Amino acid sequence: MKLTQKKIDDYNIELTVTEDAAEFSKAIKRAVKMLADRVSIPGFRKGKVPQIVLEQRVGKDTIINEASEILLQKSTREALRILNLVPVTENKADVVTNEEGKDFVFTLTFTPFPQVKLGEYKNLSADKVVEPVTDEQVDEQIENMRAHHANLIEAAEDDAIVDGDFITLDYVGTVDGEKFAGGEAKDQPLEIGAHKFIGDFEEQLIGAKVGESRTVQVTFPDNYHAKDVAGKDAVFECKINSIKHRELPDLDDAFAKKVSKFETLAEYRADIRKNMEAQAERRAVEAQREAIIDKAVANMTIDLPPVMVENRIDQMINELAAQLQTQGLTLEQYTAFSGADKDQMREDYRDTARKNVLTDILLESVADAEKITVTEAELNFEIEMMAQMYRTPPKQIANYLRENGQLINVASSIRRRKAMKFILDNAAKPAEAQPAEPAAEAPKPAEAPTEAPKPAEAPAETPAAPTAESN
Repeated sequence: MKLTQKKIDDYNIELTVTEDAAEFSKAIKRAVKMLADRVSIPGFRKGKVPQIVLEQRVGKDTIINEASEILLQKSTREALRILNLVPVTENKADVVTNEEGKDFVFTLTFTPFPQVKLGEYKNLSADKVVEPVTDEQVDEQIENMRAHHANLIEAAEDDAIVDGDFITLDYVGTVDGEKFAGGEAKDQPLEIGAHKFIGDFEEQLIGAKVGESRTVQVTFPDNYHAKDVAGKDAVFECKINSIKHRELPDLDDAFAKKVSKFETLAEYRADIRKNMEAQAERRAVEAQREAIIDKAVANMTIDLPPVMVENRIDQMINELAAQLQTQGLTLEQYTAFSGADKDQMREDYRDTARKNVLTDILLESVADAEKITVTEAELNFEIEMMAQMYRTPPKQIANYLRENGQLINVASSIRRRKAMKFILDNAAKPAEAQPAEPAAEAPKPAEAPTEAPKPAEAPAETPAAPTAESN
């Protein structure tokens, strides 16, 4: 075998593979045997058809093409092994010469896995910053629980709509004086202040009473899912059918006993603070771990092919589609409900995808450098966990993974986790936790680097046109 490698651009190469005529002759003999096993010719047993007879039956080109495919597959594997190349794109194979009695020559064009130079990945450190839990955040949690346990009571005859009320209404919407699809509803339920409808639709109803009519004027967002009204001004003629006020329970010991296992409000409040502080601690630890891994990635030298990021974006979108399917939605329905643009969705995923790819490359490289392996016991344990998750016998899970070539992916995932543990176990002794300055808002947990964004809930029973879901 002769190999010639040529760079096409910064990321793609062309590999020319030459096998001598003797190897191609062997491939032709193998092709004849395989075709003879599949073709029935009167007077000959299967597999015993002479080449000349087979040529007359199926044509010489068929035999040559079969032999070319046999040798191409075999030689590709061997060439990649010799050169220690791993394609990250599908190989584009072109046969240059496949004539009997001559050398077999073909080219492969692909993007190879990039060269990686590990930097420092041991003795790294990052501060652990624990966000303090404020009284205001505890109060907010309690108020959320009060709202959850609120009673809805019919408004008095002369009561007007206030923020937080639950109402039903009829409405008819028009754009340029014409009705439009989804712009009309009867007895539509609506929570004032929930901002389920576009713009300040809900705020314009505040002060109205049962039986009263109101004209609401709003502008649809430019990216609204209903393209025929996107960016246009609309007028909704509304009639209020019912109003219910939210009646919050008293904030006392009785409330605490109703919603928790505690006897007093003070005990309940203390438990909420304890749980919030534990969550803050977990977020701090996770952020610290992520910061250490990010430093190791930053210390790594690599010219990442853009196609690897695009492939990861494809994977993230496919995972989102699978997640939506469990909720009874398609990706198309989700984009329609949310007003999301698929091109913009890809851009939104790009930074996360790039970070995920670089992190995986780091962990695979560290696993190679540290000779980290996966034992059969670890693989079996992972399959057991998957079996519990999917409520399927472990043997069935294992067979599925094996038949679909997924066992190696499971093993790679375990190996990356072990590499991450190695980096974290070999990190410098972390600095003592430092309290952060009190924040005005409750801290939000950092997203896991491998998690795709969650889909928004589709509006239930709500006409598409006036909703704010795509805003």
